[in-house]
Amino acid sequence: MPRSVVVLGAGPAGYVCAIRLAQLGQNVTVVEKSYLGGTCLNVGCIPSKALIAAGALVDRIAHASAMGISADNVRVDVDKLVAWKAGIVAKLTGGVGGLLKNHKCEVLMGSGSIVDKNTVAVKLADGTTKTVKCDDIVIATGSVPIAIPGFAFDEKDVWSSTGALAPKSIPKHLVVIGGGYIGLELGMMYRKLGSEVTVLEATAGALPGQDRDCVKVIERSMKKMGIKFLTETFAQGYERKKDGLHVRIKTKKGEETVVCDQIGSMVGRKPYSEGLGLEKVGLKLDAKGFLAVDKQMRTSVPNIYAVGDIAGQPMLAHKGSKEGLVAAAVIAGQKEEYDVRCVPAVIFTAPEMASVGAQEEELKTKGVAYKSGSFPFAASGRAMSLMETEGFVKILTDAKSDEILGVHMVGPEVTELIAEAALAIEMGATAEDLARTIHAHPTLPEAMMEAAEAVHGMAVHIFQPKK
Repeated sequence: MPRSVVVLGAGPAGYVCAIRLAQLGQNVTVVEKSYLGGTCLNVGCIPSKALIAAGALVDRIAHASAMGISADNVRVDVDKLVAWKAGIVAKLTGGVGGLLKNHKCEVLMGSGSIVDKNTVAVKLADGTTKTVKCDDIVIATGSVPIAIPGFAFDEKDVWSSTGALAPKSIPKHLVVIGGGYIGLELGMMYRKLGSEVTVLEATAGALPGQDRDCVKVIERSMKKMGIKFLTETFAQGYERKKDGLHVRIKTKKGEETVVCDQIGSMVGRKPYSEGLGLEKVGLKLDAKGFLAVDKQMRTSVPNIYAVGDIAGQPMLAHKGSKEGLVAAAVIAGQKEEYDVRCVPAVIFTAPEMASVGAQEEELKTKGVAYKSGSFPFAASGRAMSLMETEGFVKILTDAKSDEILGVHMVGPEVTELIAEAALAIEMGATAEDLARTIHAHPTLPEAMMEAAEAVHGMAVHIFQPKK
């Protein structure tokens, strides 16, 4: 007997869950407040990577003279750039709508609120309210940008990541608050498009929580690009004056002022739960705004599930999609649980950075004996031909079993290369397994093979002194 399911949210967690539920024969209603595809497709992952690709192209043209290619009067038409980005978004969100329709999922555009464990009230765009009865509810409401005191988002003076993806013009001087992945991705993109960029980071370095060897490469790249990166610096507030926006900052040396024409506040995101009516069914958020779930993605109310950003860290689209698939299978009566060994993280800085599995500091803290092998892209023929030789691939393995525990990389197209590393960890592969696998030449993935050889001191294309 099919179950009737209401999915609250149509982002990468929600729409994937809804489609899989329909594939498994369930009756599905999707409730979406803003737009199909959620933050990721509309104002996050997809549009940001489109603009980052544009910035990378401008940068490649600027450096193409080394190849004997010259281009004069390269300029960016911001309106056309934003329209091109919007076209990509429209195709993808339209595709999501088509898939939901083809799978016979009912879509209600409006704000959903839980009335009881078997009822959801949806306030529609026309002001009316529709009540939907169901057997199960899946909460997939995603997250929103965090606003800090003194920098309320108006998308004019102060951009959130959303505003930063729909510029009216390229800022002359952009101040980015936050040196995490969102701030650095967009800050480096705007630098390539011609902006002066200053990044304010409260901690001692860029990309807190990431592999420090990889981060050092990003920090060097920022310096080379001319980005001013201020660590242990706190934004206090700002004033609009005749000559621009005066941002008050507190540094190790004292208080200072930075004058700019655009501020981007990008300190992170928080789960979205406003107006959901969780209290009506006894659901409580933890101190960080997350809902506790078990391995079947169930909350403390057995027929209510939570997937995606509201279900806990890491707040990544692909993690949410996986959780959506798990919840759908469980609702349909299958034996399924969220059982993954690793979740890859990708950062579209310049150069790119990607990680999966354990970090060195984590292994040291736990007292795990491990080995490490690295291979630089400077020794890769393919990287040389792309004129992108910064960075490396680093593989961490168990010292006894040789099993791969973590892979961290920074360099050209590493956001694509990390898939092989994730598969290797998920399958329990060893460094020897990777080293013995023939990798096509000349390609960037050869760096994975060589890093695996380096774990054993046997890399061919770099010299490793005997220990």
